[in-house]
Amino acid sequence: MKKHFKRFAALCLAAMLSFPLFHLTASAAQADGQQVDILFLHDTHSHLDSFPTVENGANVTLGGFARIKTLIDQAKEENPDALVLDAGDFSMGTLVQTIFHTDASELRMLGALECEVTTLGNHEFDYRSSGLAGALEAAVQSGEPVPALALCNVDWETMKAEGLTADQQLLEDAFAAYGVRDYIMLDKGGVKIAVLGVFGEDSLACAPTCVLKFKDASEAAAATVKVIQEKEDADMIVCVSHSGTSENPDKSEDEILAKAVPQLDLIISGHTHTSLYEPIQHGNTYIVSCGSYGRSLGSLSMTRQSDGRWHMDSYDLLPITPDIEPDDTAQAKIDSLMEKVDSAYLTQFGYTRNQVLAQNAVEFATSDDLYEIHTEHNLGNLLSDSFTYAAEHADNPDTHPVDVAIVPSGCVRDTFATGDITVTDVFNAYSLGIGPDGIPGYPLISMYLTGAELKTGAEIDASMSDIMKSARLYISGLHFTYNPHRIILNKVTDCYMTDEKGSRTEIEDDKLYRVVCDLYSGQMLGAVTDVSYGILSVQPKFADGTPIENIEDAIITDGGREVKAWAAIAGFLDSLEDTDGDGISNVPEYYASPQGRKVVEDSRAIGDLLKSPNKFAFIILGVILLLLALIVLLLWLLIKLARRLMRRSARRKGNG
Repeated sequence: MKKHFKRFAALCLAAMLSFPLFHLTASAAQADGQQVDILFLHDTHSHLDSFPTVENGANVTLGGFARIKTLIDQAKEENPDALVLDAGDFSMGTLVQTIFHTDASELRMLGALECEVTTLGNHEFDYRSSGLAGALEAAVQSGEPVPALALCNVDWETMKAEGLTADQQLLEDAFAAYGVRDYIMLDKGGVKIAVLGVFGEDSLACAPTCVLKFKDASEAAAATVKVIQEKEDADMIVCVSHSGTSENPDKSEDEILAKAVPQLDLIISGHTHTSLYEPIQHGNTYIVSCGSYGRSLGSLSMTRQSDGRWHMDSYDLLPITPDIEPDDTAQAKIDSLMEKVDSAYLTQFGYTRNQVLAQNAVEFATSDDLYEIHTEHNLGNLLSDSFTYAAEHADNPDTHPVDVAIVPSGCVRDTFATGDITVTDVFNAYSLGIGPDGIPGYPLISMYLTGAELKTGAEIDASMSDIMKSARLYISGLHFTYNPHRIILNKVTDCYMTDEKGSRTEIEDDKLYRVVCDLYSGQMLGAVTDVSYGILSVQPKFADGTPIENIEDAIITDGGREVKAWAAIAGFLDSLEDTDGDGISNVPEYYASPQGRKVVEDSRAIGDLLKSPNKFAFIILGVILLLLALIVLLLWLLIKLARRLMRRSARRKGNG
């Protein structure tokens, strides 16, 4: 009996000991096969409504949150636990941004899409600290559903150690009121998902009015993941990143992040407006992007594997086109917000959003063309001509004619389709920023540069804009030719101006010329100096040659009001000749052809590569010769040292 009892007790003990192992095995088996569906956006830039644009040479109407809502609702019918995420730059790009700081339209519409987490992009700082703080507070006060905001790499420790400025304190209070956190925990159908947010290095470089300091994104993400692993029982870790990817591996910030923090399962990558039609994968980390302006909705499904990591089963970018029926409730909300834009903003300028400014039969380059293709573009010509027109027609103390007007590609957000060009279209094309007056829209500024600095500006465009594509320049009043195959800082082979009759006039190096651009371009002059390590730099000046210390002192006013860049374009279009007599201006055929403002001399001939060297060429040549001399000297010293060692070795052998 005792023997049987001992055997029974041993069996019970074995069963008890094996139970935890059985439980763990069962849990792992249950986890294996879990599925998560994720829908995502980024860089929507206030494009709440559908918008006309040009793609592949054709007029198209794209996007719209009401149509996106229809797709999200369809996805949630199949899986109510589908997760909706956004990776920042949800603001700045259409007229609705003009009530960003008072109504938080973009955050409220993301909430209407059932987006659960977003992060900040660089353009959320465009309306300065008070604008972002106002938007966060307005979102909370609306009482409507809004997404949680995750951002883990703000360096509050350093800022507090240095003493918070008034603007930094304003943002800290607004972040606290909104509930900004390093990461957000979500439960989707039993799957516990941690979502963290990061703000990239290039994003910060593109946010000149941002007062916050940031930690390295990868280091902060790694530290946050460690906290998640210690404190949370997370099945999946997702990062909503406003950092972006690039063809250059050294600049592809989200790929650097994926390699540095391999615990991340998924990175929603914003900032670079990239459309990744196949995900990028590093180890077990997937990187996805769906493009900008809500043209597409990203959609993916992932399944958990036996090792606890996730495999992507499906991945699509769903185009948002007119054949998708818009959600009525979402569209009504958008229409209500746009009506407020008319009453609260556009009335100040005497416009309504649907007002037709001009009729257009010209096929304009796209904003992507200005960014990617380094040559003259008719869209840049029209916009820079608009700045010249506005500056010369403003009731401003400076009545000197404008010599040069400059438009950078990074400020151009869309193009003009053929047909009617409305106030909405113009604002969409040049929508960024806010002025010191607190009214949305970057103002124009007027400054003076020497002829030598104008030539330097042409060289900046020719040599540096492949490094900073957002700094490609489109110009009125200045003409130059460049050869992309020549050495850096020596690519421009000809640079001149034209008079009112179109005749060539040579640039005098010491003469001051009046230059007009928008405030953002003036603020970014320092970035060009930094990228070129101080070799290429310009100093904005007043008409008397005095340096401009605060670029805001150069703002152009008309009747005491800032001249906004977008309004300059609207006024220019409205001023064009009505050639068909219907009471509406017509865009002239003049813009259908190039004007020789930027000519690409694509030649590898030795004579073309060496002709007309400038001072930078001689500096570079001197540096190369110095390096060669140092290399020769180093080799001579090494040879001399080697011979000395050989002689010593020979003497030792002889003595031995």
